[in-house]
Amino acid sequence: MRWLVWLPVLFLAVRSLATRWFWPALWPGEWSGRAWSAVRAEPLENSLTLAAAVTVTAVLVALPLAGPYLRRPSLRWAVLTLALLPPLAASVGLHGLFLRLGLTDSWWGVALVHLIPATPYAIIAIAGSLSRFDEDLVAQARTLGAGPWAIWRHVKGPALAPGLATGAVFAFVISWSQYASTALIGGGRILTLPMALVGYQQSGDEAVAAALSLVFLSAPVMLSVWVERGWEL
Repeated sequence: MRWLVWLPVLFLAVRSLATRWFWPALWPGEWSGRAWSAVRAEPLENSLTLAAAVTVTAVLVALPLAGPYLRRPSLRWAVLTLALLPPLAASVGLHGLFLRLGLTDSWWGVALVHLIPATPYAIIAIAGSLSRFDEDLVAQARTLGAGPWAIWRHVKGPALAPGLATGAVFAFVISWSQYASTALIGGGRILTLPMALVGYQQSGDEAVAAALSLVFLSAPVMLSVWVERGWEL
C-alpha cells in the first residue's frame, strides 16, 4: 500500500503542468511548463542555507548538552518545554527583543528563531544514543593510548551516529518547514519556499503552488530515504 503515499505527489506533478483543468474533467485539457519557469532560485537558496546553518548549529549545541540532559531533570524539563512550545508563540515573544537588537528583517534573526524549535529535538535524539553508550569503552580506549580525537573518531562518534543523524534530520526539516516564524521575524524580506508557496496558493495560481510543493517535498523525501538506507546498512 506504499503507492498510496505517492498519489498526492502524482497529483501535484500533473497539476504543476496543467494549464486548463476544470471540473468535472478528470484530466487537464492543456499542458504547459509555465509553472516551473516561475520557480525562482531565491526562496530555495534561502531555505537551503537557513536549514543547513540551523542543522549544523543545533547539532553543535546539542552535543555538549545531551549528557546533562540525561542527568538533570530541570534541564530535561526545559528542553521538553521548548520542544513542545509552539514556534509562533516563541517568535512573538522574541520579536520585541530582536527589534532592539536589530535582528528583525534579517537572515540571522530568522536563523536564530529557527534554532528554538530545532535544537531541543537534536538534544533529545543525541541523548537517546548517548543513554545506550557504555562509558567503559572510553576508559578502555584511554588505557590503550588513544587520545581524545581517536576516541571520538573510533569509539564515541560511531556509537552516537544514529542520534546525530536523527537530530540533524529533525533540525533540517523543522527549519525547512517554518513559515509563521520566518514571516514574523523576517518581515517578508527573507523569502523562503514556504512563504513563496503560501503566496502563490493565496493568489490562486495553483500550478506554481503545485510546482513549489514538489520542490518543498523533495528535501524531506531525500533525507528520509538517506536515513532509511543508512539504518539498513
